Amino acid sequence: MSALPASPQRIVGSRGWVLGVLTAIYLVNFIDRQILSILLPQVKAEFDLSDTVLGLLVGPTFALFYATMGLPLALLADRVNRRRLIAASLALFSAMTIACGLVAQFWQLAVARVLTGVGEAGTGPASQTMITDLYPPERRARAQAVYATGANLGVLVAFAAGGAIAHAWGWRIAFIAAGLPGLALTLVLLATVRDPKRGAHDPARAAQQDAPGFATVMVQLWRSRAFRYTALGASSTCFTAYALGSFFPLFLDRSHGMSTRDIGIVMALIMGVCGGLATYTAGYFADRLGRRDQRWYAYIPALAALAPLPLAPICFLARDTGIALAAAIVPLSLTAAFIGPTIAVVQRLVPLRSRATAVATLILIDNVVGLGLGPQFVGLASDLWRPALGEDSLRYAMLAATAGSALSVFGFVMAARHLRADIGASEAAASASNG
Repeated sequence: MSALPASPQRIVGSRGWVLGVLTAIYLVNFIDRQILSILLPQVKAEFDLSDTVLGLLVGPTFALFYATMGLPLALLADRVNRRRLIAASLALFSAMTIACGLVAQFWQLAVARVLTGVGEAGTGPASQTMITDLYPPERRARAQAVYATGANLGVLVAFAAGGAIAHAWGWRIAFIAAGLPGLALTLVLLATVRDPKRGAHDPARAAQQDAPGFATVMVQLWRSRAFRYTALGASSTCFTAYALGSFFPLFLDRSHGMSTRDIGIVMALIMGVCGGLATYTAGYFADRLGRRDQRWYAYIPALAALAPLPLAPICFLARDTGIALAAAIVPLSLTAAFIGPTIAVVQRLVPLRSRATAVATLILIDNVVGLGLGPQFVGLASDLWRPALGEDSLRYAMLAATAGSALSVFGFVMAARHLRADIGASEAAASASNG
């Protein structure tokens, strides 16, 4: 006799549903964040902007407020109802994405991107700590990796749908279309998701402790050599990832003469489909191998940063479009592979009530270095090198940005040396406080 199908109430109340909704929120987060990249050629043409200004718009304009607002909002997430915080943040960044399509002047677009960053800052740490409360430690890297695939799927939609919409109706309509799903998802979140019990898979008394102050958390993180090196590895990966992801569509337009629609399809397949598989696979193997040796939570991101290095010169210097695209698959697919293992392990380095703040601190470092400096570096280098290199300046600027991946390998390998000791010290401290 076949089992009866699960009722809608059971499905909605399951942790799989909650993970799915939070992943969908991260998906629209990345649609709204990344869609500007596919629209850069049209925005550049309408407002007559230099590559330096484009880098400022894609990077610091968004990243500065996204990163700095993340810490106070994470402190809130360690203290208040996370579902409501996520809902308010989701509604804000979705509305501001729609506003991007309604601007009349460049400065208005910049302000709308700033407010988009403020809204997006409130979703990540709160969502990631909710996921940690839903899953035991040995399954968290995979769960965090599922959540992280929202970034890849968001890139897929942003580039494929955004490129097609922009090709047919222009960049303004693309922005408006990108913002609408988030408003609908806000209602789904409020209607179907509850904030899970904090510390459900941690020692019972840990959840009863008060959230420590900001300074206390910062001291805890600074004392952890594993966290310091993890932050170096993650931020260096983000530098290269955001630099390449932001300017690769413009590179294909300028150096290979591809149309916006074709660029969108290519980016969707590489960063969306291949990238999503790579992101989940990294989390899966981190959990599987990490059961035997916790250092794999750092070794997996190190391998993901190492693999693209031999292919980057082929990708950016090849004159043949097919060769360039084939060489781009690995570098672009692995840009988010570090997220699942890294977020899972960072939350094990601090007490329960410090997790959102610890994640936000890592995100702050990642985005100041990665999103704040990566695209700006490429835009500025491209403009500075243009008198000598002509239209090829963008090729060499993007190639230079891959140096971040080499530094990332060093950071994660060094983090692995201290990971077991620092996790052990954190868990021993938690046991002592509970006893």
